[in-house]
Amino acid sequence: MQPRFNFAKAAPDAYKAVAALEQYVQSSGLERRFIHLIKLRASQINGCAYCVDMHVKEARHDGLSEQWINLMCVWRESPVYDARERALLGWVDAVTNIAKTGAPDADYEALKAHFSEKEMTEITVAIGAINIWNRLAVGFRSQHPIDQVTKAA
Repeated sequence: MQPRFNFAKAAPDAYKAVAALEQYVQSSGLERRFIHLIKLRASQINGCAYCVDMHVKEARHDGLSEQWINLMCVWRESPVYDARERALLGWVDAVTNIAKTGAPDADYEALKAHFSEKEMTEITVAIGAINIWNRLAVGFRSQHPIDQVTKAA
């Protein structure tokens, strides 16, 4: 896979606008673990290797467990996530796949049971923001860095 072009250089004002939305998400007051959950899960759904790589590393840096990170792609089958995280994961799945799901009432009700209207709005903005980043990175084939290779035992 070859990068198509650097979208940040091609349209700096567009990049700045998306970065400003990202800054809002980061300063919104949402718990860090929820921001990590949103970014990593949406990036998995969207098949964005660049963002999955980045958000796994950020989640590790912030102290989230390997198990919490690694099982996110199969969250429905794992008891590692608490009720709030499960409601949020369901909403990330529903909103990221909105053309298919229509944001079902069941997912909304699960989210509403754990979050205020303000938090639900901020969560949905955060989902929208990472979906923009994913579309830019996947669409223009952004390449994640390759870590130093270690040999298997």
